[in-house]
Amino acid sequence: MTAPGRARAVLHNPVAGTAFWLHRFAPDPVLAPFVDVYWTVRWDLRGQPPQEQRVLPHPVVHLVVGRGRPAIQGPITGHFSHPLRERGRAVGAAFRPGGFHPYLRRPVAELTDRRYPVEQFLDWIDPDALDDAVNQAEDDAGMAAVLDTALRQRVPERDPLAEEVGGYVAIVATDPTITRVEALAERLNTGTRTLQRLFERYIGVGPKKVIRRYRLHEAAQRVAQGTDQNWAALATELGYSDQAHFTRDFTALVGTSPARYARRAAPGAARPAPE
Repeated sequence: MTAPGRARAVLHNPVAGTAFWLHRFAPDPVLAPFVDVYWTVRWDLRGQPPQEQRVLPHPVVHLVVGRGRPAIQGPITGHFSHPLRERGRAVGAAFRPGGFHPYLRRPVAELTDRRYPVEQFLDWIDPDALDDAVNQAEDDAGMAAVLDTALRQRVPERDPLAEEVGGYVAIVATDPTITRVEALAERLNTGTRTLQRLFERYIGVGPKKVIRRYRLHEAAQRVAQGTDQNWAALATELGYSDQAHFTRDFTALVGTSPARYARRAAPGAARPAPE
C-alpha cells in the first residue's frame, strides 16, 4: 500500500524522475504505532556522472538496507549525504518520532548521529538473510514488504508516553508558528526542562533542534517555489533573529544558500518510476 505524502526530506535532486525515484509505503496496521513509513530509492546513472543526494532528515530512527550492511541509523542532527553512482537501490523503515523507544527501552539520544548493526537492537533479524531478501525483491513494494515481514515477527508493547511525546513532534511539524521551545512548552502546559528530558529519552534530539529542523524543512519547500523570496521576512517568520542567522543555518544543512537553492530547484513532481 502506498503511503500518504509527508513533509519533504529529500532535497532537490537534478535527476529526480529521470534517474532517481523515491516511493513510500505504509506499514501493516499492527506496526503503525511504531513505523511511520517504508521508503525506497532507486537510481540509474549509467553513462552519467555521479550525483550527491542530500537529505534533511526527520528526527527519527531508520532501519536501512541497501547502503552497506543492514543497519539502525539513529536520528541525524545535521544533513545526510549519499553519493549515487551507476545503478542501485535501497529501502528503509522510518520509525515514528518516539516509535523506536519500545524496541530500545533506553534513551534514544544514545543513538543520535550513530549507526549500528541491525541485530544489535533487533536481535531476531538475520542481517544477511534480510539483505538477500531485499536483493531478491522484484520491485519497490516487494522491498518494503520484506522489512514489514521482518518487523512483524516481533512487535513490542506500545509505550503511551513515547506516543504522547511523538505527538509533540507532530505539533511542531504541523504548526509553523512554533519557533521557540518556550512556545511549545506553553502550548503543552509544561516546562522547558521537562520537554528537554522527554525529547532526549523518546526522540533523541532536543526540542530546540526539532523545532529548527522542521522550520528549515518548511523553508526549503518555500524557497524551492521560486527566486522572488523576501529572505529577511522569511527568516523572521521562521523564528530567526536576523537574515544572516537563517542563511547560515540553511546553508549548513542544505549545502547551498537559499537564493542558490531556489535557482536550482525544479518545479513539478517527479515522474513515476519505470518497472
